[in-house]
Amino acid sequence: QVQLVESGGCLVQPGGSLRLSCRASGSIFSIYVWVWYRQAPGNQRELVASITSDGRTNYADSVKGRFTIARDNAKNTVYLQMNSLKPEDTAVYYCYAKLKWVGSQSDADDYWGQGTQVTVSS
Repeated sequence: QVQLVESGGCLVQPGGSLRLSCRASGSIFSIYVWVWYRQAPGNQRELVASITSDGRTNYADSVKGRFTIARDNAKNTVYLQMNSLKPEDTAVYYCYAKLKWVGSQSDADDYWGQGTQVTVSS
């Protein structure tokens, strides 16, 4: 059974930094893509950043130059380094992975983390 567990969310002041982590546990064959999403109250869930198995990254315009996504394949973990945080970055951050687990009959399956709250406020 595969699970994604996020950590790192907390209250931070504007201009501060935070690093989120998301680790996939279980018998994993390969993780094809990691994605960080976020959802603020009253808003739709939006893509923040993604990284493929070969390291290609993509960012929302609102976070370019401030956020960096990285993955550690040996640890089945993805990170989101968030710098120069703004109040509008306040949201629940979710990680998502498209992966294949050992013994799976499908090419890939979708998994979500439970979410971690990031609050940017003075």
